[in-house]
Amino acid sequence: MVKIQNYDPKSKKYPYPEDTDQHYLKFKKQKDITFDKNYPYIDNSKGFRFQNHLLRLLLVTIGYLIVKIRLGLKIIGKENIKKNKKLLKNGVISISNHVHMMDYMAINYGIDPFDPHVLVWDRNVKGESSWFVRHVGGIPIPEDDQVASKAFLRETKDMLLSGGWLHIYAEGSMWEFYRYIRPFKKGAAQFAYMAKKPILPMAFSYRRPGFIRRKIFKQEALFTLSIGELILPDFSDTTPDAKNKLMKKCHETVCNLAGIKDNLYDPIFDNSKRIHYEWRKNTIQIKL
Repeated sequence: MVKIQNYDPKSKKYPYPEDTDQHYLKFKKQKDITFDKNYPYIDNSKGFRFQNHLLRLLLVTIGYLIVKIRLGLKIIGKENIKKNKKLLKNGVISISNHVHMMDYMAINYGIDPFDPHVLVWDRNVKGESSWFVRHVGGIPIPEDDQVASKAFLRETKDMLLSGGWLHIYAEGSMWEFYRYIRPFKKGAAQFAYMAKKPILPMAFSYRRPGFIRRKIFKQEALFTLSIGELILPDFSDTTPDAKNKLMKKCHETVCNLAGIKDNLYDPIFDNSKRIHYEWRKNTIQIKL
């Protein structure tokens, strides 16, 4: 059993919002892209796939080395990928906290050779890094358009059913170098029940940098990515609280993987004032 360090970077330069799912990133430019029912949320065109393969090659040969050096990345639990390889090839949803601009590259490194998709804030696909975000597997989440949401859910479900990998930052936004695990949204449970797929929990935790990294390079923390055991949902449980129970289990598992025993938050995000998605009988019902 590997002991996870419970190091707190104590960063004060990041403006963490009051609401735990809110973003604080600012984008200088936003491209004019409309995420409607005709947008290719899962782009399977030859041109897109060719560019995706080229970027994947760069990630494997150069990107992994950069992220390992930049984050001081250590991977724990890689055996949970190897021993479940056959099951993972049939489609899986992974979850983690979101604590750095480069942490998705770290996830790619941790689960290699799998090539995941990831749900992203729509502004990431409209911003300065839109090409990279899109071609590394980013799927923008449409807002305020129920018809577009149906197309997004349908294409993402089909990707999972065809054996794809979907990563979800269950907290809903990135808070850099944040120690605690914020409340989880129920999106991972929704997709798990929708496509009948397992959930693979992962967690980022921190290690104290050495003198050179801390004093010369001003590095706040080194990163550890811990990969947990697969969570197999009880799909026979059709009670109204089934998805809540699944996400509570996921939240507890991620807290344990991060070495956190004194977490500050309730496990489930209060979604009472936001759009809530459910998939029933092959149709999508959107509850307001």
